[in-house]
Amino acid sequence: MKKKKGGGGGANWMDTYGDMVTLLLCFFVLLYSMSTISEEKWKAIVTSFNPFAQETPTDPEGNGGPVADPSLGETGVNEPDSDQLTQESIEDMMQELFERLQDYASSEGLTSTVAVTMEGGDIHLKLSDKAMFAGESYRLLTEAREVLTSVCGMLDSAEDAIEEIRVEGHTAQLYDNRPNETYGDRHLAGDRAAEVASFIQDHSSIHPARICNVGWGQWHAIADNQGEDGKAPNRRVELIISARNLEMEELGKTLSQYTTDEQPAQTQEPTASTQEP
Repeated sequence: MKKKKGGGGGANWMDTYGDMVTLLLCFFVLLYSMSTISEEKWKAIVTSFNPFAQETPTDPEGNGGPVADPSLGETGVNEPDSDQLTQESIEDMMQELFERLQDYASSEGLTSTVAVTMEGGDIHLKLSDKAMFAGESYRLLTEAREVLTSVCGMLDSAEDAIEEIRVEGHTAQLYDNRPNETYGDRHLAGDRAAEVASFIQDHSSIHPARICNVGWGQWHAIADNQGEDGKAPNRRVELIISARNLEMEELGKTLSQYTTDEQPAQTQEPTASTQEP
């Protein structure tokens, strides 16, 4: 008795079934893309899972959220606060700030511990560690707080012209024949920079989104680290105050129109709590 040969293509029906399921999926995705989500229904769904859920005002674009920089426009980049703000007026405000900082350091007899220079339109304010901290500590001295309070008042006068205040912490190489211990070196520099940045945030009107801090340790020396005279200049906290560039801001707005149909999200860093009251 001959066995019947099995016919091929017995599972061809699965191809048709798979195509139908794929088409249905595409259909529902299309329907979803054209639909709108009811805020009230969404709240009801969330509440059903968590009866204790509370609504928190946030803004995914970062332009109007609780910690957003109010001077950021709809495009997520800096925009002039008024029609009167021009690149020339920004440069004038930065020049005036530079001169005020210089005059302050001179009139208060701080030229040995406070150095002010301008490089490429950015202001560099170098603060000697002896004027700011005690020994290996990162806690601000009373005298340092008085200096920073005066500096904050001058920063406020040029608020509209300032793009960013970058606070950098630096140390000196303690031994002539070997680098500092990595952990302590990095932490001391970083903690000192964070301490100054926190003070500026709490005592000026500069928005926290424009203030950042970094600890370089011994690796950005400006002197040779040989003897005390070669180490002292390296022990410093440096403020780099950069100016706004309206042309670049306008370019950023133009590019955003070609790269996305939605407002770009503005990434926000959590604000650091102060270490002292």
